[in-house]
Amino acid sequence: MLVVLGLLTSFLSFLYVIAPSIRLEEEADLWEPLEIKARKFFAGGVCRSNVQLPGKVVVITGANTGIGKETARELARRGARVYIACRDVLKGESAASEIRADTKNSQVLVRKLDLSDTKSIRAFAEGFLAEEKQLHILINNAGVMMCPYSKTADGFETHLGVNHLGHFLLTHLLLERLKESTPSRVVNLSSVVHHAGKIRFHDLQGEKRYSRGFAYCHSKLANVLFTRELARRLQGTGVTTYAVHPGVVSSELIRHSFLLCLLWRIFSPFVKSAREGAQTSLHCALAEGLEPLSGKYFSDCKRTWVSPRARDNETAERLWNVSCELLGIQWE
Repeated sequence: MLVVLGLLTSFLSFLYVIAPSIRLEEEADLWEPLEIKARKFFAGGVCRSNVQLPGKVVVITGANTGIGKETARELARRGARVYIACRDVLKGESAASEIRADTKNSQVLVRKLDLSDTKSIRAFAEGFLAEEKQLHILINNAGVMMCPYSKTADGFETHLGVNHLGHFLLTHLLLERLKESTPSRVVNLSSVVHHAGKIRFHDLQGEKRYSRGFAYCHSKLANVLFTRELARRLQGTGVTTYAVHPGVVSSELIRHSFLLCLLWRIFSPFVKSAREGAQTSLHCALAEGLEPLSGKYFSDCKRTWVSPRARDNETAERLWNVSCELLGIQWE
């Protein structure tokens, strides 16, 4: 419901902004310009960077579809060697084939990665590190949303396990390669719904009380806090990190919610395309001079505000330590 309310609020704000510019007497032509203005309004920011990436190596999780796929397409177009890290290898190969044909870049590769299974994450990292001597951009893009209660292969609640812990472990395993390839960046996809999230340390796995909507919000807050703490720990290393809200985007992420699927269809003129949703990820991966803003949160290709809970350094550090304990790793 929070996502729905956010969409409706944006829609009403849009009507307020454009209403003075619409001449009521032109009723016959009202809806065509309205839809055009709506698309421009909701499309959001655009990555303006002209940076090219020949010789650079990129890993994008969940890049077989949606925002990740469009992010991979643009980075491949700029000459990067792009790894599509995804659970469904067949879908990944289909996406890679399409991107290679579109960009004329043959260096678009697919590797299996299941973020709901730490064995798969470790296997991916081991294979990648054996294959590549550099890593310049890691985009933690994959995620799940509003799933019925379930647990990962390691017993973690699915939103926490996939959206936060899976990427936490992946980043840990690839960090030395990022440090060896500086300047390098880590981009973590979060969401505006982190404002409704809370890190419930007494019930991280949702075993006492579970709401699939709030579980998603909690995991998106965890993404912002992880970015904040990671930036603090990486000061001076040449590795920077950014959290991203892609916007309200038409993607497969909403497939577990009939209500959201229905609303996305109704409000389709006002929902971002996957390409539009990829712009802020691209901005944080490419824009020059962004290093002083490491650890910050971006929306529509600019820094924006976060919830008070997302600014809590004590919670960020505690979440880091608890995550290490859950995953059985040491990360100082």
